[in-house]
Amino acid sequence: MLKNYILIAILISVALPVTYPDDLAADSSATVPRITVDDLKALLGDPDVAIIDVRTQKNWWSSTNKILSAAREDPSKVSQWQTKYAKDKILIFYCS
Repeated sequence: MLKNYILIAILISVALPVTYPDDLAADSSATVPRITVDDLKALLGDPDVAIIDVRTQKNWWSSTNKILSAAREDPSKVSQWQTKYAKDKILIFYCS
């Protein structure tokens, strides 16, 4: 369960349909904060920020657009990796 984390989503270039795993079910009434690319650039290197690329492995390998400091995590295995990130960090998820 990720509700103890600060969640910021980023949309870099294209809006993509999102499929949520069972343990991260979408709440249609919730709004997800978004930031601009420039705002994200300002956060690069900040030790209180974790940037997480949540594309599938196939999409990640085939893309030339990657944030070098981002960790790639499988979006279908949230329960396996969610505890890797401190609860006081800002987590930025992206999929572009």
